Amino acid sequence: MSAMAYPVSTTLAPQLSDRNRLTTAFRLILAIPHLILVGGIGAGFAFYNNGGRHASTLGGETGLLGGIAAIFAVISWFTIVLMAEHYRPIRDYTRFYLRWRVRAVAYFMLLADQYPPFGDAAYPAALVFDDQEKPRDRLSVGLRLIFAMPHFIVLFFVFCAWWITTVLAWFIILITGRYPRGLYDFGAGALRWLIRVEAYMLLMVDDYPPFSMS
Repeated sequence: MSAMAYPVSTTLAPQLSDRNRLTTAFRLILAIPHLILVGGIGAGFAFYNNGGRHASTLGGETGLLGGIAAIFAVISWFTIVLMAEHYRPIRDYTRFYLRWRVRAVAYFMLLADQYPPFGDAAYPAALVFDDQEKPRDRLSVGLRLIFAMPHFIVLFFVFCAWWITTVLAWFIILITGRYPRGLYDFGAGALRWLIRVEAYMLLMVDDYPPFSMS
């Protein structure tokens, strides 16, 4: 199943039948090494008191390598806004991280049974970049966090629904060995949407992500 036209797209080879019930049963445990490195799915709102001052946050799980990518994104924010320059080594690292993350998260989301590789290798879930050479949009980069807020809000509810549908799919796979097409398509669409927004937030693209699961 292919993704819609966007500079960053996620492709998936659906596996709906003959699912591996054993690895599905222990998927969360098996995925731990990848979750530590490139993160899983977790977005939520937190409200806390800090010395009498209140603050709220919206966060996600991006793993150790994702933490580095976030630091690079902060550096790139300055280099793009001030000099319209996104340094190639940073782009290469972030692209590597996102490709790994797509594979690991697809495995965690039960979208594939094959154990994901550590690093770059062929996998039923893949990330494709259309690395266009064009001037960077400094205004879009400068206001990136504000522009992305509508996606954060919608994705929060999308992934609340995804957790419910995936728990249901987990039981269905264990009992029947099949992943219902409707539930699979919802999970695949949520992954595509998430990765587009993450690539946008990591400053890999300036095109505004579509509100779409296709």
